[in-house]
Amino acid sequence: MAKTICLYFEIHQIIHLKRYRFFDIGRDHYYYDDYENERSINDIAEHSYVPALQTLIEMAKENGKFFKVALSLSGVGLEQLEMHAPQVIDLLQELNSTGCVEFLCEPYSHGLASLGNEESFRDECMRMKAKIKELFGQSPKVFRNSSLIYSDEIGAQVAAMGFKGMLTEGAKHILGWKSPHFIYNCALNPNLKLLLRDYKLSDDISLRFNNSDWSEYPLFADKYVDWIAALPEEENVINIFMELCALGIFQPLSSNILQFLKAIPACAKARGITFSTPSELCSKGKSVGNLDVPYNISWVDEERNTSCWLGNCMQREAFDKLYSVADRVRICTDRRIKQDWDYLQASNNFRFMTTKHTSVGMNRGIYDSPYDAFTNYMNILGDFINRVNALYPIDMDNEELNSLLTTIKNQGEEIEAKDRKIEKLQAELEKYHPSVYKSKAEPAPAKEAATKKTSTTKKDAAPKAKKAPAKKK
Repeated sequence: MAKTICLYFEIHQIIHLKRYRFFDIGRDHYYYDDYENERSINDIAEHSYVPALQTLIEMAKENGKFFKVALSLSGVGLEQLEMHAPQVIDLLQELNSTGCVEFLCEPYSHGLASLGNEESFRDECMRMKAKIKELFGQSPKVFRNSSLIYSDEIGAQVAAMGFKGMLTEGAKHILGWKSPHFIYNCALNPNLKLLLRDYKLSDDISLRFNNSDWSEYPLFADKYVDWIAALPEEENVINIFMELCALGIFQPLSSNILQFLKAIPACAKARGITFSTPSELCSKGKSVGNLDVPYNISWVDEERNTSCWLGNCMQREAFDKLYSVADRVRICTDRRIKQDWDYLQASNNFRFMTTKHTSVGMNRGIYDSPYDAFTNYMNILGDFINRVNALYPIDMDNEELNSLLTTIKNQGEEIEAKDRKIEKLQAELEKYHPSVYKSKAEPAPAKEAATKKTSTTKKDAAPKAKKAPAKKK
């Protein structure tokens, strides 16, 4: 197998919360800074998403089916794009029409449900999968969790949802002597293939490209592809994963980052290196063995764990408080509460509360400190929980709540089982009886012919019925 590059970009947009005082609890149920949300997404669309997607479209058209790329979008980010920057959706549709892009699935909220509530996690993934199908006509087969969060248990949950593969971080403390340039599988379910991010090659583009103090500056496409070609012969899968805003925001357009990206396919082709989508790797590639990940990992910070969201007592308090109402929110039908739930789950709300020192600078937005972020979020969360409890009181009988949840779960499982059975039967019908399947797909002509034949028969039969009595006389 020749060396192959798996290139992946993520699109997610922060939902900015407004200043919310303690005295607003119970009086104001709207939590968002609309001006900042519109301003920030238009800014990132203009300086990153639009030019980056235009470049990917050009690359797809210039290189045909040789070039391939994967994208995933969060549901909350998608909602902001639909509202404030629909031109980005149009470009995603155009890229999709080239046939060179694969859309992956991720949690709708870009939140931490995989660490807090298994049923909420599943619900988010299924909603996002349906959204991708609706917008782009693709049914995602590969999953990426928020910030590539992964553990053996999360992998087993993802496999149970029917996904064939999952992206995660090639964390050094997990791999040890192993290389990220192979396909692995989940330790608890071998059917789930794992693609591990090469964080050095990824960060060379997303973090270091425009750093004039970097020893490899300036970086050119031929040099970059030479690094890939020089990897040991047996190391064939090179996973380069990053946020799309790395192109234009983390690395400004003036750095020629897009020209660098555009030159990579030609350099790769000259060295016999191909491009693959995640689903192609998961379906055709063979796993070299289990990857044991007993503790949660991610692609964030030096530690590559979840400490940036849950590393201090403030973050854990906010997290536990939020997911204490997860089951109640899941059974409610109030659309406003459902939307607020998605926005309040977004991982950046917890990231703003971190007290860790990070090598990459962090913009806390309206907050002066992690304590300020915690106070504002908890005020909002207090009002939100009061609204949830007004629908489903906190003293609601546990047996009654469990009964509702069990009913919902059973109904969902029945629907999924029926959907799978229908898909299987349709596939068998098309395979073994193509003529029958074709005739069912074209009912209109058959109906017309049947109608015509019936009307003709009735006309012919009418005179005969009249002649019978005359003959009898």
